[in-house]
Amino acid sequence: MIQSVFTAGIILTVIMVILGFVLGRAKLKGYTLYYPFLALFVVGLLFLLFATILERTWVMGITLGGWGLACVFSAAISFITTTLVDTFAHH
Repeated sequence: MIQSVFTAGIILTVIMVILGFVLGRAKLKGYTLYYPFLALFVVGLLFLLFATILERTWVMGITLGGWGLACVFSAAISFITTTLVDTFAHH
């Protein structure tokens, strides 16, 4: 079961890093580059919230808590990666 959570987290991280690179090249104003990471983080927190409220619910072989952890860690890792790349691109 833990392998499924790791796999989902890695896939979400790769998708979000690619999205961050694409949005970083678009020269967006302000902090709009970071909104997808915030949205994924909030979705992860909602999954974790519903995991505590509902019974054990499985989605594609992973519980809601597993999806929450995968989303939260994916958002954090991809946010840090994209921020570092964006910082070094401007200097």
